[in-house]
Amino acid sequence: MNRAIVITRYARALVKYVRDTGHGDIVCSEAETLLQALRSLPDLRRMVGAAGDVVSAFDKKKLLQTALGNRMSPELSRFLTLLNKNGRMELAEDILRDFVDMYHRSIGIRRAHLTTVTEPSERLLQRLKALVRQKTGDDVIIDVDVDPSIVGGFVFDIDDYLLDASVKRQLDLIREQFIERNRRII
Repeated sequence: MNRAIVITRYARALVKYVRDTGHGDIVCSEAETLLQALRSLPDLRRMVGAAGDVVSAFDKKKLLQTALGNRMSPELSRFLTLLNKNGRMELAEDILRDFVDMYHRSIGIRRAHLTTVTEPSERLLQRLKALVRQKTGDDVIIDVDVDPSIVGGFVFDIDDYLLDASVKRQLDLIREQFIERNRRII
């Protein structure tokens, strides 16, 4: 079966399960913690994503439980046991990422990404949240990334909408225009 379909089905099933149990916020918080650990610890990511014969599925679950400080909700523990039983532990990171997105959408929260040259002010973040709330009716969580390579301005990404108001992008557009004009001259 297609990998993306499997990931989506498991993530959707976990959303339904935690909504039924009423512990969605707890499981979502744990999933976000695990995703952060997997991003920041390449060795953990490699071991969890490895084929079953390299690291056993039981050991993968123990590694994830350790990443949570040995405190894991019963719902997440049962879900990881299900992944283990079905031989899908290597998809855990992708499933958890989709789960977090689906769960947030199910409770009316959107996730956005803001890239700026310096740390944005709280006022700017509040204005962006208010703008998104006004346009969509949903609350928003903004992940901030500081990247000096964009020279100035910002890049705001939410769902399928990308607003690139960076100086780097503007300079790239000007460069492309000059190249196009020079081709016509020759």
